[in-house]
Order: sequence, then C-alpha cells, then structure tokens
Amino acid sequence: MTDKKITTGIRENQDQQSRVLDRRQAFGALVTAGAATLAAPAIVKAQDTITWKMAMSWPRNSPGVGMNAQRLAEMITTMSGGHLRVDIYAGGELVPPFEVFDAVSNGVAQMGHATPYYWQGKDKAFHFFTGVPFGLSVAEYMGWLYFGGGQDLWQRAYEPFGVLPFYAGSSGPQAGGWFRKEINSLEDLQGVKMRIAGLGGEAMRKLGVNVVLMPPGEIFAAMKSGTVDAAEWIGPWNDIAFGLYKVANYYYMPAFHEIGPALEATVNKAAYDALPDDLKEIVKRAVMASANESYADFTYGNVKSFEPLLAKEGVELRRFPDDVMKALYKASEETLTEISKTSSLAKEIFDSFVAYRKEANSYAKASELAALEMRAKAME
Repeated sequence: MTDKKITTGIRENQDQQSRVLDRRQAFGALVTAGAATLAAPAIVKAQDTITWKMAMSWPRNSPGVGMNAQRLAEMITTMSGGHLRVDIYAGGELVPPFEVFDAVSNGVAQMGHATPYYWQGKDKAFHFFTGVPFGLSVAEYMGWLYFGGGQDLWQRAYEPFGVLPFYAGSSGPQAGGWFRKEINSLEDLQGVKMRIAGLGGEAMRKLGVNVVLMPPGEIFAAMKSGTVDAAEWIGPWNDIAFGLYKVANYYYMPAFHEIGPALEATVNKAAYDALPDDLKEIVKRAVMASANESYADFTYGNVKSFEPLLAKEGVELRRFPDDVMKALYKASEETLTEISKTSSLAKEIFDSFVAYRKEANSYAKASELAALEMRAKAME
C-alpha cells in the first residue's frame, strides 16, 4: 500500500470516529436534557410546601391533649420532609375550642384535634366515637375501629360535613370528678351543678344533676368561683396540672362515663383528597402512631401523678356507691337507645357497638380484668 493510500485511510478513519463521537455527544446531550426535563417536575414538587392549619380545643402545652396534638403536627411535618407543614393553633387562637369541627368542615383549618362529643349537637351518633358510659376500654375501642367496622361507620357519620375522622389516642380510664361534698346516695346528686361532658352528662342530668359544659381552660375558675359544685376533667396527671385539688376535696375514681375515651384528629376531606398518595399515607400513619404515643403518655403521667395528688392536703379518694352506679348505668343505656332511634345510621352504629361491647366484656372478665385483679392480689 502506498503512503498516499495509508494517509487517506487514516484520515477517513479519523473522520468516521469524529462523526461517531459527535453523534454520541449529541445523543448524550439529548439524554441529559430529557432527564432534566423529566426530573424537573419532581424537583419542583419536592420543593413545594403545603401548609395546613391544625386547630385544637386544648390550651397550648397542656399535658397529654395539647402536647400530643403538637407532637402530631411536628411528626407530619418531619415525616413529609417538610412537604406538608402543619401549624398548630391552641383553643381560641384560630377559633374557639368548641368550633374546631366547623373550622375543619369549612376549610378555615385543614386539621383539628379534639374529641367527638364536643360536636354532638350536630349528630348524637357522634357520641359512639368518643366516651360511651360503661363502654369500651382503649384496646377494645381500637379493635372495634380498626377491625370491627367502627372506622367506616365513623367516616359515614362525618361524611355530610366534609370531614374525615382519625382516632388520635386516649387517656385511658378517667376520673369521675371532683366534688365539694361526698356522694353517698342518689339524693346527694340532686341539684349539684357539675361540669361533665358527653353522654355522662346526659346520664347525670337524668339523675337530677345540673350539667354545665365549658372549655377545659375555664374549669378551675368555675370551680373556684362556685359557678359549678363539681367537675370532671381527665385524670390525676391533668387534674393536678389544672390545680383542681385546690377547689374540691373529694376525688371520685374511676369515671363511669369514660373508660376508654377517644381523642380525634379531623381532616378537611377536600384538602386530604388533594394530597398525593404518599402524603395521605403519612397523615394516616402519623395519627395512628400519635394515638399509641398519646395513650402511653397519659398512662405514664397518671401513674406518676396519682400518689402525689392523693398526698395533697385535704384530698380524699372515693368511689361512687353501687346504687348510684346502677342508676347511672340504667340512665346511660336509656340514652344510648334514644340515640339509636334518631337515624338509620345511628341504629347501625348502636347495634355494632353494643354487640361488640358484649363480646369484649365476656373476654375481659377472663383476661385483662382477671389479670389485673390477679396482680393486685399477689402484690398485697
């Protein structure tokens, strides 16, 4: 081969390689541009911040209720990487404590933290999703909601208001309340002015009590001023924090009306539906985690506060007499039956709840109740 042909061949090969490199570079540029184009929406989405307002019925930083609502807001914000930020407003900061449900319903707030019996004026059936007298324990209640159809019934009850309900925990068995005088008989209840919420209030009213409902932050002042003669709040941890031992001596435990009362996190349905699926799941799972955290928080707080509360000067622990309990049970069951007649959905909820409660009671006598009695006897 001549030098000229060799030189020509080299040039042709170089030209071919150059064309290949040019094509590869062009293709790489297209791939890079395409990847950037595809990635751009995801980057923008990740940088977006959705801000929700959570209105609660509780005072800011209040033990158990307020603190756990605040932790829930922080949890959602953190779990979402800041994509869904939840700002919290204590009772009265955005709306009054008893207007949280309406705020969520009309979109003034995207979330709420309270308890269903505050809105029982909208539908008496709401009572079944919070504190039913002689009702379910915390574990039993969660079982009914998560696996027994209770959650579906709850959602149907709130559906007309554009609100989604989520179970947000419990205080466990509450206290029956603080009284200025002993309750030794049904006659002692006549004319007593008592702050008591929910169906417990309805049962007490049937027995001659003048029931008064007021926001948590007003209880102490009402007791101190004599506006009410008795008041129930939550239990030792919260009651000692509110200073209720300073305004009454007789402390009745346990509560007949709130064995496993429920807290709720409510969400505006339109706001929830607008979220991408991952954020929907974060909200749902964060509330479930908060429910367990809240119950643990209350349990520990009550355990640690019980004996110090009893040590306060003048505090005397009492239990309601058996005849009072029987009368309260009768009045409570009458009230539940009355509610069941208000609508077909209320009847469906009533039937489901009562049937499950009967089964749960049978099992508890052989399991949890028996276990606690066994432990108490062994430790005597």
